[in-house]
Amino acid sequence: MVNDLATPDLAVRIAAEARALGFAACGIASARNDPLRSARLEEWLGEGYHGSMEWMAARAEHRRSPEGLWPAARSVIALGMSYAPAQDPLALEASDEHARISVYAQGRDYHDVVKKRLKALARWLVAEEPQAEVKVFVDTAPVMEKPLGEAAGIGWQGKHTNLVSPTHGSWLFLGAIYTTLELAPAEGHRDQCGTCRACLDACPTNAFPAPYRLDARRCISYLTIEHKGPVPEEFRATLGNRVYGCDDCLAVCPWNKFASEAQAIREFLPRAELVAPRLAELLALDDAGFRALFSGSPIKRIGRDRFVRNCLYAAGNSGNTALGAQVEALTEDPDPVVAEAARWALARLKSDP
Repeated sequence: MVNDLATPDLAVRIAAEARALGFAACGIASARNDPLRSARLEEWLGEGYHGSMEWMAARAEHRRSPEGLWPAARSVIALGMSYAPAQDPLALEASDEHARISVYAQGRDYHDVVKKRLKALARWLVAEEPQAEVKVFVDTAPVMEKPLGEAAGIGWQGKHTNLVSPTHGSWLFLGAIYTTLELAPAEGHRDQCGTCRACLDACPTNAFPAPYRLDARRCISYLTIEHKGPVPEEFRATLGNRVYGCDDCLAVCPWNKFASEAQAIREFLPRAELVAPRLAELLALDDAGFRALFSGSPIKRIGRDRFVRNCLYAAGNSGNTALGAQVEALTEDPDPVVAEAARWALARLKSDP
């Protein structure tokens, strides 16, 4: 374990190496417990806002602080990689033929892309400081990336609860390197949302009970990705043509005017077939077709049945009766959730004037 404070210029060199590896933002935070951060986590879990994401509560002790997950940790290197889109994420909102896939899922799986570069930065750090021990994390462990990013000064948690950067807007993939090195922490970023409530007003399902508080059970990203089984009927119409995730609260953030398209990270460039996919083609997917289409994509992890369930809700909301035959065929799908979604969609299409 390393207890002596590392040389001040090490943080500068870490930031320079991070930029060379494609990270748009880099900052240092302490690994020690923050009582306010812990209290907010407990309150959020106590309200049940995590829905069926049981792992949030099951490993709360580890999630509260980096030290809770790894007692030897002394510092956190918080990093952000831009995936700012070139196109308006809301452009297909009124389409009755196309589905909408969240911007972050239109390119390669960010878990793989970010982790590869985090590991490269970690190897560099150990080469520079051989006594250092490191662990890297990208959204697959009990790590509070957004509060840590705020503490490290790379942005602040906006009213939509996502991290907002004054130079990169709302479009950042976050990762973290925990280390036994004692690095001087940055000053936490101050909140710059002001009186703006664009993100809150844009949410189709009113998933924000208050600014800076998200009820995941009402969030379209949660409902289309994490939620298993039928989506509650009260939310189905508000899904619109979103079949994987939702960008609405991010897309309307005024800070995005400072975000530049993420051309530097080629893996994040959208695949042509996922920018404006046709509902008719998505409804035709069997398991093999689904796996082939979404190979290397984060969408693959939800499986064909949940994805087609989402596409059926979109079809029912489309008013496009040309989809009727495909929807009707899926009422006989072996998966009962898919079959029920098809019956709901078919009833919607038949009731449209």
